[in-house]
Amino acid sequence: MSPWLILAIPLLIAVFFITRAITKKRKRKALLAAPLTPQQRHIVEQLVPLVTLLPKDLRAAHEGKINLFLDQVTFRGKNGIEVTDMMRLSIAAQACLLIVNSPMWYDTIRNVLLYPSVFETGRGSHEEGLIHDHRHGTLGESWDRGPVILSWDHALEGGLRAHDGENVVIHEFAHQLDSLSGHANGIPILRKGQAYSRWEKAMLDAYHDHLSRVERGEHTLIDHYGATNHQEFFAEGIVTFFERPHDLRREEPALYAQFAQLLALDPASWS
Repeated sequence: MSPWLILAIPLLIAVFFITRAITKKRKRKALLAAPLTPQQRHIVEQLVPLVTLLPKDLRAAHEGKINLFLDQVTFRGKNGIEVTDMMRLSIAAQACLLIVNSPMWYDTIRNVLLYPSVFETGRGSHEEGLIHDHRHGTLGESWDRGPVILSWDHALEGGLRAHDGENVVIHEFAHQLDSLSGHANGIPILRKGQAYSRWEKAMLDAYHDHLSRVERGEHTLIDHYGATNHQEFFAEGIVTFFERPHDLRREEPALYAQFAQLLALDPASWS
């Protein structure tokens, strides 16, 4: 091999990776700037009515992030379900609500697995990232670095029912945000300027109060499943933040403030 070729190979490799990075960055920017088609927008608004409450200045950002999500993530049907564009749009729209006004992104997820309805899992009920239907199976599952696994019946219902405080997609993608820190433990990567001490106090105070109420058999605003552990409380708390924001702000103002700062959103002001 000639000396010239020996010197040229590393340079060519470097040029290849630099070019690929530039191309990827340009594609990302274009996707984030692209609106949904009128037909896609109609589907999203019908299946995820919560997006219609987004402030106008966030609607374009939300649509761009849906485009980026759909470009990044492959949807795979399980147990005979055929994945459609409607399914992809519904799930992407719900997942992107969490990061619509945030620099956070689902960096590691590449696959979403869809089951027709509840499904059996080989993981024990103590494992993090699961929502169980205690009658017969699991509604959702979130693994560090992906995939996210969902019951389509419940993903659809969660999107359609915007104010009932139950949403399996938001729950599982809250786990994905939580795991960006390296561990899903209820302590996500906080926003710049967000004090850990205030986050910890708000979370622990609300969690312990929630746990006490559940143990006494009382009704709770945040779903009882949040009493499982800190990470499940975080995920259920985020669901409540989006679906019952006025109630959460009234009952747990410190927790609401921390979620609002983390996601740079104030859903209680949307309606």
